[in-house]
Amino acid sequence: MVTYIVRRFLYSIPVLFAASVLIFFSVTVAGDPLATLKQNPLASKQTIHNIEKRNHLNDPITTQYAYWLKEAVTNKFGSPLLQPGTKIWDDLKRVIPHTLQLVVLAEVLALLVGISIGVYSAIRQYSIFDYAATTFSFLGFAMPVFWLALMLQILFTNIFIKWHVRIFYTSGLSSQNPGGGIHFWIDRLQHLAIPAMTLMLLSIAQYSRFMRASMLEVVNSDYVRTARAKGLPERKVTLKHALRNALIPVVTVSALNFGALIGGAVITESIFQLDGMGPYFLGALFNQDAYVVMAWLMVTATAVVAFNLIADVLYGYIDPRIRYD
Repeated sequence: MVTYIVRRFLYSIPVLFAASVLIFFSVTVAGDPLATLKQNPLASKQTIHNIEKRNHLNDPITTQYAYWLKEAVTNKFGSPLLQPGTKIWDDLKRVIPHTLQLVVLAEVLALLVGISIGVYSAIRQYSIFDYAATTFSFLGFAMPVFWLALMLQILFTNIFIKWHVRIFYTSGLSSQNPGGGIHFWIDRLQHLAIPAMTLMLLSIAQYSRFMRASMLEVVNSDYVRTARAKGLPERKVTLKHALRNALIPVVTVSALNFGALIGGAVITESIFQLDGMGPYFLGALFNQDAYVVMAWLMVTATAVVAFNLIADVLYGYIDPRIRYD
C-alpha cells in the first residue's frame, strides 16, 4: 500500500508542473498587468519602471516564468504586483481555512445524506421514495447556486424579522464578539450553516444519483446474489458486499467536487460575504493583480490534484485489486 501511495504521489508532481505552465502562460498572455496603472496620471514612470524591474516584466516570457516559479517554490508566491510590502501567502493563509471550513462541512454532510438517499433509492427502486429522490435530484441539478443562496438568505432573514428568532446568520464569518472556545465555534457554525446548506443541497443531488446508479449495478451482480444464496441477512449483504464496491464511482465524483469547490465556491462566499478564497480572487481580478490570480489558480489546481490523490488512495482501500494495476 505504501508503494502504491508513493507512486501516485510521484505521478502528481509532473501534473502540478504542467498546471503551473498553463496557469502562468494563460494569465500572462491575457494582457499587460500594468495597463491600468500606466493610464493613471498620478503614477510616475519611475514607479512603473521599478515594478517592471522587480517582477522581470520586460524579460522574455520563459524567463518571467522561471522567476515566478522560483518565487512560488522558495518564497511562497512572493508579493502582489502593486503591494511589494505584503506577502501573497499571508493572505492565502487567512482565507484558505475559512473556505476549507465551509467546503468540508458542506461536503461531509452532502456525502452522508447523498449516499444514504442513493442506497435506499436503489434498494427501493420505483418506490415513492425513489421517485421523490429522483425529482429532488433533477431540481438540484437545474437550480442555480446564486438563486438558492439568495432564497435561503431571504428565508432566514424573514424568520428573524417576523419571529425575532436567530437560527442562522445570513452574512459574515463571525459575530462582532463571538467569544472563545465552544462559543466561538457555535457562532461560526451559525454563520456557515446557510452557505454550507447551499453547497450541500446541490451536492446531495449529484451524489444521490451516482450512488443509486452504482448500487443498482452492484446489487444485481453475481457475488451479491451468491451472498444472498448463502443466507446472509439483507442488511449485511447491502452494507458489506454491495455498498463497498458501489462507492468507487462516488469516491471519484466527491474527490473532484472537493477539489473544485476549494476554488469554485466564489459565488456562494461572495453572496454571504465570507472572507474566503472566492472574495479574495474577485478582489485580485478587480485590482488586475496577475500574481495574486496565478497564486490563487495554483492553490486551486493543487487542491484538485491533492483530492485526486486522496481518491486514488481510497480506491486502494476500497478495492485492494486496484493497488496492483
